[in-house]
Amino acid sequence: MDVFDPPPFAPWRLALGLAGAGLVAWLTLALQRALAAARLRRRWARARGLEARAPRVLASAGYALVAAQVQRVLTLEVDGRPRTYAVRADGLARDRAGRLWVVEVKSGATAPDPLHAPTRRQLLEYRVGYGEAEGVLLVDMERERVHWVRFRIG
Repeated sequence: MDVFDPPPFAPWRLALGLAGAGLVAWLTLALQRALAAARLRRRWARARGLEARAPRVLASAGYALVAAQVQRVLTLEVDGRPRTYAVRADGLARDRAGRLWVVEVKSGATAPDPLHAPTRRQLLEYRVGYGEAEGVLLVDMERERVHWVRFRIG
C-alpha cells in the first residue's frame, strides 16, 4: 500500500462521526433551550416583583386597588356563532371620585408604551370587556407612573 492511498473504507468510522456530530448538535440545542428558559424565568420573576409594587404606585397616584387578577369571559361571534374566551386584567381600581378603572401593569422596554401594538390591543380588549369601567390605567413599573387610557371609538 502506497502512503498516498486513502485508507480502506470503514463504515464504523462514518457511523462514529455521524453519532459525534449528532451528539454535539443535541448538546448545543439543549444548552440553548436551558439558557432561554433561565432568561424567561428571570424575566417573569422580575415582572412578578414589579407587579407586587403596583398597588403602592397606584395609591401614590390617587387610586385604590379593589381587586386583583380579575377574569372575565367575553363572547364574540364568528360566522354568526358565539365563541367565548377569557381575559384577565391585572386588577380593578377606584379613583378618589369612586370611578372604576381597569388596571394593566407593564414592565420592560416597550410593553409600557400604550402605542406598542400588543399592549394597545390588550388595553382595547380590556376596555371593551370591562365596559363598566371609566377606562384603563396603564401602570408603567419601569418609571412608576400611572397613565389613564381612553379610546375614542366611532
